[in-house]
Amino acid sequence: MRTLTNISAVPYSTFRFNATLSSLHEFSSVAELYSFDTATAPVVLGEGSNTIFMQDLTAPICRFVADSKIVTQLDPQHVLIHVEAGHNWHQLVSWTVEQQFWGIENLALIPGSVGAAPVQNIGAYGVELADSCLYVDFYHWQQRKVQRIAAGRCQFGYRDSVFKHALAGKGIIVAVGLCLSKSASPVLGYKGLDHLPADAAIATVFEQVIAVRSSKLPDPAVLANCGSFFKNPVIAMQQYTALKAKHAAIPGFIQADNTVKVPAAWLIEQQGFKGKNYGDVGCYKLQPLVVVNHGAGTPAQLEQLVTAVQQQVFAVYGIQLEAEVRMLNGAGQAVR
Repeated sequence: MRTLTNISAVPYSTFRFNATLSSLHEFSSVAELYSFDTATAPVVLGEGSNTIFMQDLTAPICRFVADSKIVTQLDPQHVLIHVEAGHNWHQLVSWTVEQQFWGIENLALIPGSVGAAPVQNIGAYGVELADSCLYVDFYHWQQRKVQRIAAGRCQFGYRDSVFKHALAGKGIIVAVGLCLSKSASPVLGYKGLDHLPADAAIATVFEQVIAVRSSKLPDPAVLANCGSFFKNPVIAMQQYTALKAKHAAIPGFIQADNTVKVPAAWLIEQQGFKGKNYGDVGCYKLQPLVVVNHGAGTPAQLEQLVTAVQQQVFAVYGIQLEAEVRMLNGAGQAVR
């Protein structure tokens, strides 16, 4: 275990607000977790691509950084990839494409670690982690043991899982099991991929996803951001029908349960926030769903922008936008 004290938060959040972390603990194995004192509930962190530190943090931070992977043949057409939580997600996707293992190629270029992926049930271009996940290995702080949680018990939903609810703060993800296919199964229904041939090669799909994402999303290493800041709201069909009568152009995607997912980016752009800045924090000029820190942004500026966006969208559409990104106070608690 490596422990760092009183360090800058900048390298540990892709939004790069200036803050101080009182203590950060990095674990390279489950064995190292056994001896960790959890008298004070720690904040679990992956690569910081979905976390913003709004204040100096007094709560301890824990990162599980082991990153090995094991491949097991399940049957002639499927493989199990057991991946430790510290592995970089995009590097894993790149490797599966090289191996011709289908299932997560649409999730290319999503920043973060493998361990963070089940928490958010990351998704893009018609694919979610839940589609390939077999299990999640979860270390409980109090029980001091690893529990294997089958995917069916992870309560996966849209950007949601049991790790954000019943198991929040109870432990840390140490590994994920993915079932991938050796047979071609391209998912091409989303805009940006729908022009590809039905028999597109896995590398072609992978490269197109990267091209589309790169064309409209800023690289966190160049322009500080945490990706999509707000969730796409899911509303009742009745509410959507009423909105459609007043706002004919409002897009919506009907879900399996007859609810409707409305693109948050459209709602935000229609209210004039695309490219708008509050000090050094603003909605990205090419994709208003992404909130960026131009370099000298402050938590107060971020709060001002988020409040303005939420209030204006609610006033016009009656839809309450929910932040997807964690904004943490000094005790490690979400401020929204």
